[in-house]
Amino acid sequence: MQRAIEAIWRIESAKVIAGLARIVRDVGVAEDLAQDAFVAALEQWPASGIPPKPGAWLMATAKHRAIDLLRRRATLERKHEALALEFESRATEAERAFESVVEEDFGDDLLRLAFVSCHPVLSTEARVALTLRLLGGLTTKEIARAYLAAEPAVAQRIVRAKRTLSEARVPFEVPSGNELGPRLASVLEVLYLIFNEGYSATAGEDLMRPALCEDALRMGRILAELVPAEPEVHGLVALMEIQASRAHARTAATGEPILLLDQDRSRWDRTLMRRGLAALERARSLGDALGPYALQATIAAHHARAHAAAETDWAGIAAGYDALAQVAPSPVVELNRAVAVAMAFGPEAGLEIVEALATLPVLGAYHLLPSIRGDLLAKLGRSDEARGEFERAAALAHNAREREFLMRRATACAREPVPGEGDVLALR
Repeated sequence: MQRAIEAIWRIESAKVIAGLARIVRDVGVAEDLAQDAFVAALEQWPASGIPPKPGAWLMATAKHRAIDLLRRRATLERKHEALALEFESRATEAERAFESVVEEDFGDDLLRLAFVSCHPVLSTEARVALTLRLLGGLTTKEIARAYLAAEPAVAQRIVRAKRTLSEARVPFEVPSGNELGPRLASVLEVLYLIFNEGYSATAGEDLMRPALCEDALRMGRILAELVPAEPEVHGLVALMEIQASRAHARTAATGEPILLLDQDRSRWDRTLMRRGLAALERARSLGDALGPYALQATIAAHHARAHAAAETDWAGIAAGYDALAQVAPSPVVELNRAVAVAMAFGPEAGLEIVEALATLPVLGAYHLLPSIRGDLLAKLGRSDEARGEFERAAALAHNAREREFLMRRATACAREPVPGEGDVLALR
């Protein structure tokens, strides 16, 4: 029974918190009230059974607690008559509002909650943690485990984030006008970061953390329904769907990474792939110029459409990175472009781009730079140099699986030239 209740909470919590926050105007208070309702469910449902509309039950329970809270505030402040009247009025209004909140469409409230959770007043780490907590329905323990962080540290991060929002008096509303674009970009960035950490874990023993990918994808799908006219939202969903479709083929039974060109494509999830391609077409239909996420999805789609590794349109992928470099230039984009250029036009062409990036301080500790350089050197038969690059990449890698993989490549270079077995994009 507890597992079923926890599953319901994961699904319904964001709606309940969003509905409460619109009334009490404080996401911290809203979450506390929702948690109280969740505790009540854990206590009552095992005996009474799960109600037909569990979300409405949670909201109704939280409603009563919220009204009690507002009335207690009014009582405490009654010596200040004007303030007391204000609280009393708010309590009465809240009671009327909650009556409609229990059954109404939560779309606008969820959208408001997304914008508040990802508000620029918060640090990136705080936005990620708060979004997973409020929108993803994850417990503090689950967030800490996903990011290999100490639970007290994550708890403090969330507490500080809610306090910051309260002290900054961040309004519980959907931004409009010129503010909408940057704020939406912040929401998309958070979902992108969550998905990427799940898809290629930066540390730990496992290459992937699938639960994070699933949480990001679920929240992305919800966002696409809430703002259907925003092409980049569909672009991000397309990217996540297509990338997630390869998840089961990316690792061996032992957990070792499998390069993209070596993956068993029959294990790719065709349903996720079709959904991703459909989302990409939706993004294309909404705007003439594709944004960064839609362009990345376009690149991923080239892999998705290739039934065999040899059929991959590497020239098209290189062109995709050319376009991405125009819209969102960065050394990492350029590094990925080098791989595509190498696959399309030969390792010498790719190595030329990599060599130009080697002196950039921002990539000094980025393990994929020497990894890609080692791959290209190996393809050119320069095994000794390649071995040194793979060893350096392994020393920089924080993920145990990537580190082991890179050391195996270094060892292979010591024995014989490494064949053209694929690009390091396969680790993405």
